[in-house]
Amino acid sequence: MGAISEFSLLVQVFLKTYRWRRIDPIPWKPLLKPLAQCRLALVSSAGFVLPNQPPFDEAKRGGDPSFREIPSNVDVASLLDTHRSESFNHSGMAQDPNVAFPIDRVRELEMVGRIGRVNTRHLSFMGSITAPGRLMRETAPEAARLLVEDEVDVALLVPV
Repeated sequence: MGAISEFSLLVQVFLKTYRWRRIDPIPWKPLLKPLAQCRLALVSSAGFVLPNQPPFDEAKRGGDPSFREIPSNVDVASLLDTHRSESFNHSGMAQDPNVAFPIDRVRELEMVGRIGRVNTRHLSFMGSITAPGRLMRETAPEAARLLVEDEVDVALLVPV
């Protein structure tokens, strides 16, 4: 984690004045079965899209609350970075998209039996959403519905 002084003055002012939201109580549910029997889905805020999907809308005030479905058989090198934030260095994600969407690592965990199964679809959101109301009211329930429909036991959240 970096120091606030590493950011531009504009970002520093934003971070110091932003009204951060608290979620209380934190939603948490313990696993009901061993991880080796669980179906796992990735949920990343890297802003990745497939070449045939529209990029996240940078013009949406407060951030684009939508998500993109990413199939489990994706070639991670085909993912496109459409993350709007300039507050972090994107080069690590460009060199190895597994840093922000670790599908290859998840497949390896399945192969060695550490997890039961990799879900058939995963979700990519845009990070840096400064107005999360629409995300919480509309998009997150729809994303959760898809994961429940897929009988996902564990969602690995990858914040970017």
